[in-house]
Amino acid sequence: MEHFPDQESYEAWLDRSCRLPDGFRVSSGSLTFVPRERPTLEPYRMNMSMILLDEPTDMFAGMCTRNAIVGAPVVIARELLQGRQTQGVIVNNRISNVCAPDGIEDAHRVQEATAARIGCDPTLIFPVSTGIIGWKLPVDDMLEALPAVCGGLQRYGAREFAQGIMTTDRYPKMAHAEVGNGRILGIAKGAGMVEPDLATMLVFIMTDIRVERAKLRAVFADAVDRSFNHISIDSDQSTSDMALLLSSGAAGTADDAAFASALCEVCRTLSLQVVRNGEGTAHVIEVTVSGLSTESACRAAGKAVVNSPLIKTAIYGNDPNVGRIVGALGDHASREGIPVQVELLEIRIGGELVFARGSFRLDREKEITLSSYLSKAAMNPRVRGYPQHDLCVQISIDFGLGPAESTVWGSDLSDEYVHENADYRT
Repeated sequence: MEHFPDQESYEAWLDRSCRLPDGFRVSSGSLTFVPRERPTLEPYRMNMSMILLDEPTDMFAGMCTRNAIVGAPVVIARELLQGRQTQGVIVNNRISNVCAPDGIEDAHRVQEATAARIGCDPTLIFPVSTGIIGWKLPVDDMLEALPAVCGGLQRYGAREFAQGIMTTDRYPKMAHAEVGNGRILGIAKGAGMVEPDLATMLVFIMTDIRVERAKLRAVFADAVDRSFNHISIDSDQSTSDMALLLSSGAAGTADDAAFASALCEVCRTLSLQVVRNGEGTAHVIEVTVSGLSTESACRAAGKAVVNSPLIKTAIYGNDPNVGRIVGALGDHASREGIPVQVELLEIRIGGELVFARGSFRLDREKEITLSSYLSKAAMNPRVRGYPQHDLCVQISIDFGLGPAESTVWGSDLSDEYVHENADYRT
């Protein structure tokens, strides 16, 4: 990722680099409303944002959360993904429309009104929501704002769309790649309640590369699994996770391998941005686990480390408390039946060996070195508007029991995270 000194330079880079692929338009607008569930009459601001293809396409793919309790948009998306074509999405932030009274009907009202405005069948539009769980959409207010949103569609403004879908995100998250004569543009929303399973938060990926539908869905599933399913912020899987990939086909075909590689890189870049943008995140933690029999086993062990509250808080405090890593690994191994041989286990932080041949490798000088390493990788969790750097706290773990390897990314746990989630609705 590029380095940026402030929000203005970051947004200027996004505007220069993250252009829409051919065949797409976007828009974003806002409205104010008073939630009927809120004890006070203080109004909320809601954004409504839209992606629209010039023509319907049969080249689209999507993946949704495996959470057993999901929002109305996920229920509808699962149906629409079985359809023959699609043409775009209408997204609102602030309220996620999960288990709210008449949630399905409300989502359909927004979907149908959007389709009527742009002149297409309602089944070609994905209605998507993100925000507070349990509250009801202010549908009447949304329908009043809809004409301006539909009327504002344009071939630029991808950053404004990315900003429009944000909730507690500190800055917009976008990634792009050039492939053949076309391009891929990805936009993601998400900062908390992040423990993906098949998708994550809200992710919208647009391309003008023509890829046959079955092939597009296969490469997208692989890209999602290799990127978003390797991150975690707080181990809580969302009720509204959704990732959609839309192709206009306007730029023609490209090499299959080149497209798959570029798509995976866009997804990986977005997934790391989501972690770096996590609620209260001061450190991004990168854990590489090797030496187990399967990639999935390595991935699970890595997530056991990045999801440990004790490890998260130690790293936030720039404290190289490596005993907590060993404790988390041992706990995970006992639960999963991993036959750990302690004398084979090796652990490194920032390249420094801290555990080998059954015992810790620590002294005063190494503790000072490790604490300094953590401090240099820190961000200020209160700074908003742009990513401060792309540094990670790198932890490598080798069980010495097999050939597999996997890397996962997570965030630390700061007081800012607690405040963000304690005050989220109030």
